[in-house]
Amino acid sequence: MYPPPEQSHERYERIFAEVEAPFAFVDLEAMWANAAAMLERAQGKPVRVASKSIRCRALLQAILDRDERFRGLMTYTLPETLWLAEQGFEDLLLAYPTADAGALGELALRSVAHPAGAPIVMVDCVEHLDAIEAVLGAGAAPVRVCIDVDASWWALGGRIKVGPKRSPVHSVEQALALAREIEARPQIELDALMAYEGQIAGVGDRPPGRRLRGRAIRFMQRRSAAELAERRAAIVAALSEFVELPIVNGGGTGSLELTGAEAAVTEVTAGSGFYAPALFDHYSRFSLTPAAGFALPVVRKPAARVATALGGGFLASGAGEPGRLPVPWLPAGLSLDPEEGAGEVQTPLLGDAAADLAVGDRAYLRHAKAGELCEHFNALHLVEGEEIVDVVPTYRGDGKAFL
Repeated sequence: MYPPPEQSHERYERIFAEVEAPFAFVDLEAMWANAAAMLERAQGKPVRVASKSIRCRALLQAILDRDERFRGLMTYTLPETLWLAEQGFEDLLLAYPTADAGALGELALRSVAHPAGAPIVMVDCVEHLDAIEAVLGAGAAPVRVCIDVDASWWALGGRIKVGPKRSPVHSVEQALALAREIEARPQIELDALMAYEGQIAGVGDRPPGRRLRGRAIRFMQRRSAAELAERRAAIVAALSEFVELPIVNGGGTGSLELTGAEAAVTEVTAGSGFYAPALFDHYSRFSLTPAAGFALPVVRKPAARVATALGGGFLASGAGEPGRLPVPWLPAGLSLDPEEGAGEVQTPLLGDAAADLAVGDRAYLRHAKAGELCEHFNALHLVEGEEIVDVVPTYRGDGKAFL
C-alpha cells in the first residue's frame, strides 16, 4: 500500500510558497494511495478510469501507466471521446448517450479508419440507434455500442424507484428486445453492457449527524446490490445466447468491492476515488485520502474570527443541498458562513482558525465532487513530498469545455 502523505496547512504553505493563489493542486502520494486502495477493493477486476472525474490528460495517462489493472477510459461526451482518441488514448467507452450528429459523423469516419479500436457509444433506446444510422453512409464500418441498463432499485413492488433516472432498459426482456434490434442493424455492433448503481456507488452510507438516515441507506444498498447482481447476471446470460459481450461494466468508486465480486461483471469503473472529494468522506466500507484541493487568498478581515477569501464559489452539480458546497480543509477548524456559503467573488471563512489568518494568507478547500474542480482552473500543480513536481493543464487549460 502506498503510504498517504502528511497533510497540513504548514506543509502546503511550504510547498506553495512561491505560487500565487488561487490555484488547484493534486497530491500525488495521496492519489496513488487511493489508487492502490481501489485496486485492492476491485476483487481482481480491471478498473476502467472515469475521465469526467479526472479532466486532465496528463493524470489520465499517468493512471493508465501506473498499473496494467487500470484499463481503458470511461468518457462523458462524444466530442471529449474523439479528442482523447486524437491524443492517443485507446479503449474508450462513452458512458452517456449522444444526440450530437456532427460528432457521430466523426465517429463513423473513425470507425472506418480504426474499426477494431473505435470508441464504443452508449445506447438505451431505438432513437439512439436511428441517430447513429442517420450519419452512416453505404459501406461504413459498424459503430460499436453499449447497452445502458437501469441499475436502480424498484422498492415496494416497483412503486418507488431508488437510483439515477438513466436508462429505460430495466428488465431482462427489455435488454433482449434492444439487443435484438441492434442485431438487426448490420451497421451497428453490440460490444458491451453497462449498469451504473449510483444509489450504491455515489451515496455515502454514513451521513454526518443522521444515524437513522444512514441505517436506511445501508438497508437500501444491501437490498439493491443483491437485486442488481441477480438481474445483471440474468441479462448477461440471456444475451450470451446470441451475442458475445467482451465488456460488462459496472460499479463506481463507492461500490467497487460489491460490483467486482459479481461473476457476470468483467470490469468496474472508478474515477472520483483518485481525487477523493468531500462527498466520499461518508462511507463506512472504505476510506480515502484527500488528494485534490484548491487554495484561496485571504483578502479581507471583516472581524477577528472571520477571514474572507477571494472567489471559491465552486459548487458541485446535483441536488441543491449543503453537501454540494466546497469544504474548508486547512487550516483545520474553518467553516463556511451559513448565510453566504461559497461565493462567486468572495467566501467568508469562520472559526478559531480564521482568527489566525491574515490578509495575504491562504486557506485550502476541497471540492465536493472530483473532476468538476478542473472546470475552474487552467492547471493542476502536482505535489510529491516537499515539492511541486509538475504543473499540467486541465481540460480547461487545454482549451476544452465539453459540458
